[in-house]
Amino acid sequence: MKSKRVFVVGLGMSGIASVKALDKLGKKVSAYDSKEKESMGNVLEELKGIDVNYYFNSLDFDTENIEYAIKSPGIKYETPVIQKLIENNVKIIGDLEAGFMVTKNEFVAITGTNGKTTITTLIGQLAHDANKNAMVTGNIGSGVFFDAFNAKNSEILIVEASSFQLDSTFTFKPHISIITNLTPDHLDWHKTEENYYNAKLKVAINQNEEDYCILNYDDELLKQYAKKLHTNICYFSSTKILESGIYVENDMITYNFAGEKSTIMNVKEIFIPGKHNLENILAACAAAKLMKIDNTTIKKTIKNFRGVEHRLEYVETYNGVKFYNDSKGTNPDSSIKAIQGIQGPIIIIAGGYDKNSDYDGFINSFDNKVKAMILLGQTKENIKNCALNHGFNKIYMVETMDEAVRKSYELSEKGDTVLLSPACASWGMYLNYEVRGKDFKERVKFYGENTNI
Repeated sequence: MKSKRVFVVGLGMSGIASVKALDKLGKKVSAYDSKEKESMGNVLEELKGIDVNYYFNSLDFDTENIEYAIKSPGIKYETPVIQKLIENNVKIIGDLEAGFMVTKNEFVAITGTNGKTTITTLIGQLAHDANKNAMVTGNIGSGVFFDAFNAKNSEILIVEASSFQLDSTFTFKPHISIITNLTPDHLDWHKTEENYYNAKLKVAINQNEEDYCILNYDDELLKQYAKKLHTNICYFSSTKILESGIYVENDMITYNFAGEKSTIMNVKEIFIPGKHNLENILAACAAAKLMKIDNTTIKKTIKNFRGVEHRLEYVETYNGVKFYNDSKGTNPDSSIKAIQGIQGPIIIIAGGYDKNSDYDGFINSFDNKVKAMILLGQTKENIKNCALNHGFNKIYMVETMDEAVRKSYELSEKGDTVLLSPACASWGMYLNYEVRGKDFKERVKFYGENTNI
């Protein structure tokens, strides 16, 4: 980064981290946020002592001598502030690209529509258990740019990379990349499926013969997009025995790649449920092998792995009814996998922010396992109409999570499972899916321990 002046767009978590990193780099920093100054007290306090030219809900800034603008991932290119920067030939990057620019450390980057958080967390744990010098960052952490700048020499950066982050990369090139799967998502932001898929593919597009990309062999769309890559591809499959890659043979996870063939562990030793979690584990195992982690460590780590919070997370059993928190299910495909991973009967709580998703597949996945659906949020009417079109009418409409959980207690019987898996983002009702999931768990516990209410 030779530029002396850098413009930060958006003062959320990644924007704040970017300002801090730029200050340490000795850059002159300007920053924009769409909110008014009066509502930015916490941000100003956190950045106290750093010389920043702030522009709150104001486009009255000079673009002269700004070489780079670092955009917060969720900000759309069509917003006025971004359009002004583009019109004045300012190069717009994200914190992922900025992080790559300021370090020579090795990157392991994980993306895909679903499974990113689980795989990233698991690879981080594998690296820790193998005494590797590694840091988990991206959607997990303080922001890639800040973490990369502060990384120790030779520290491996394990990055969960969203389509928003990848869309604003140009030179980013991890040593190991993973694309879990491709299904339509975030079409309100990317506009077309092709734009979304191409953004995901940018995790591997700059890789070469010295690098590795781990791909889902069972995803036909992903195999088509893989033809654009120029790197070593290690496929994983939960359903087929592959000539090369990582797969399941006679219940054993088998690694057969780069001149090595070995068995790692029996799939029956995996704690977290569902075919999708088996796929997540296969991808993480492939990365671990490429990171030179031995089979004994891999097996021990996976046997002890209990998943991540808000991703098909077991909450508690009350009166013979199990409760699962899958708030991370922010799109229909993710919620389909959650339904497939649980034995019925299921009462599902769904609905949230509208990302222009299609819910036909979600409703079809009920397959007589879902006995009732409780809907809330912006999308509840859309999901209800879709369900009715498919002949499913055990639908209950509510306004809040409290109503949803209370209704689930009224409807459930011993042997049922109540599953929060919204198939939608949390925006509009909650700050993020973590807050939504915690609210669900708190209310499950409250009503479970106060049965007379």
